[in-house]
Amino acid sequence: MAENARATKFQNLKLVRGPVSLLDLIGNTSLVRLARIRPSSKSVEIYAKAEWENPGGSVKDRPAMNIIREAEAAGAMGPDKILIDSTSGNTGIAYAMICAAKGYRVKLFMPQNVSHERKRILKAFGAEIEYTDPMEGSDGAIRRVRAVAGENPELYYYANQYDNPANWRAHYKGTAPEIFEQTQGAVTHFVAGLGTSGTFVGTARRLKELNPQIQCLSFQPDSPFHGLEGMKHMPTAIKPGIYDPGVADENLEVSTEDAHRMTLRLAREEGLLLGVSAGAAMVAALKVAERLTSGVVVTVFPDSGDKYLSERFWDEGR
Repeated sequence: MAENARATKFQNLKLVRGPVSLLDLIGNTSLVRLARIRPSSKSVEIYAKAEWENPGGSVKDRPAMNIIREAEAAGAMGPDKILIDSTSGNTGIAYAMICAAKGYRVKLFMPQNVSHERKRILKAFGAEIEYTDPMEGSDGAIRRVRAVAGENPELYYYANQYDNPANWRAHYKGTAPEIFEQTQGAVTHFVAGLGTSGTFVGTARRLKELNPQIQCLSFQPDSPFHGLEGMKHMPTAIKPGIYDPGVADENLEVSTEDAHRMTLRLAREEGLLLGVSAGAAMVAALKVAERLTSGVVVTVFPDSGDKYLSERFWDEGR
């Protein structure tokens, strides 16, 4: 295939739309082709879903919206309830944005050491925040929100993103069909990280239904003590109830240092200012792509880098 044909084959053309509501903007994100950070074989392409295009700025808008939508349909969520959940930041931002738009109250539990930018965004949306021990990571926030939710179940709707199947269903219904359509069914490999695991589990399940030959690979931090915010080292973490290890054809590991280096490369070589989890996704996708002689590898870039600019790794490699 000629280079210019490869460059435009999977171009995502967005039609100009009339006025829409804020929440109508969630999903249908673009598929971005990586132009300069490439595998050895010219017959292998890497693409990524541009999830920073969501109005809350991350992939977590998708599950947050679906969790609230399904709770409303079941009568579990309404103006008389306070939505509570644990978060490392992005899901909390999504909850806060959506609840502000709907007129709901929201209370979030998150580790004290999440980025300063995330804290400021949540405050801007009016979320109530309780910070937990940074040494306990996301698991500490999970334990705390479970305790609070159990104390007063009539007051709270516990969204429970780690165990709520509405999380993975958001990707089953949205992310996967988008990828399949945007690649015209040509996707051969799907790569995504594990946090709640909803993005990987939901997308992989649907892609395998659409084409059982698609290889789906998950990745996680290579150590219990890591700097990949929002991601879980599954062997040592509280496993999400929605996590299904049987969905993955293979599970890869990515180091924090490699993710930091790749995040810098994406900014400086591709012009993509992304979060560290996107850097980790690119590391994993490139590992997969280097094994192939031909194929279409698709991953997910969960968010942009503007919420992480206070972190020190940006000063490396000058």
